[in-house]
Amino acid sequence: MESSALTEGARPQWYAHGYNRPELYRLAAAMGWLPRRLRLSLARRLGRLAQSFLPAERAVTRKTLSVMTGATGRRLDELTAEVFGEFAMCFSDLITASRRPARIGSYLGAIHGRELLNGFDGALISLTAHVGNWELAGRLLAQHSARTTHVVVAVEEARALERWLRRDGSGLRFVPRSHPTVSLTLIAALRRGEAVALQGDRALGNRGDVLVPPFPVGPFHLARAAAVPVVPAFCTLDVDGRYVLRVLSPVKITRGGEEEALVAWVGTLESIVAEKPTQWFNFFDVWNPFGL
Repeated sequence: MESSALTEGARPQWYAHGYNRPELYRLAAAMGWLPRRLRLSLARRLGRLAQSFLPAERAVTRKTLSVMTGATGRRLDELTAEVFGEFAMCFSDLITASRRPARIGSYLGAIHGRELLNGFDGALISLTAHVGNWELAGRLLAQHSARTTHVVVAVEEARALERWLRRDGSGLRFVPRSHPTVSLTLIAALRRGEAVALQGDRALGNRGDVLVPPFPVGPFHLARAAAVPVVPAFCTLDVDGRYVLRVLSPVKITRGGEEEALVAWVGTLESIVAEKPTQWFNFFDVWNPFGL
């Protein structure tokens, strides 16, 4: 994630943290040898414990949950702790699945909208958010598609996490979004009939944003330029410990209709977050992401 620090005249940038450390990934990888039920239980406990050492992230997570759910007091404290616990569970699964892709299928429960995947073989933009196991969603979609999926990531994430998460292969290719020719690369991929996976819940502080903070309109401009549909998809952790993959109906973007499509996307995201408020993993002040 980009730094959120601002200097006089600087362009606002995104929240930053220092937690993408090799030792954390090694720990998660080591836990991958445990039976999954035990591993997730341990990860959840560690995540809930971690909130005590992350006071800034805990405060803004609590604020976000208060706005979204109206919870107060002990109920709000419990929801806040569960955000950290469920994030740790999803992170543990992601590291294990990335290093042992054959296990991904066993993590999956229901697929809602499977017929949309089976009945569509053209280029598309898969739009998701930091809800549930969003990285796992890309891998699951790639497994159910014959097309290559280009996953757009922050450049520093691509460098720091390549060994653990950003390995090309199995139908996936990771594309740093700050590369000067990234737009041309993505349009070329779409014109070849391939898929592009983007996040739709983090603005970048540039012309790709509109006044529906913190959501970027860029994915919809890309879809309109390439004449391909946007397909919302979410991968959330269910109460039984398995993931539910939801693929929603493709949305065609018309010229001038990009911001209208963005508003509709935000409505879709709101409904998912309302159902799974402890699985929207934004550990920053989502109502003021650039600290302005």
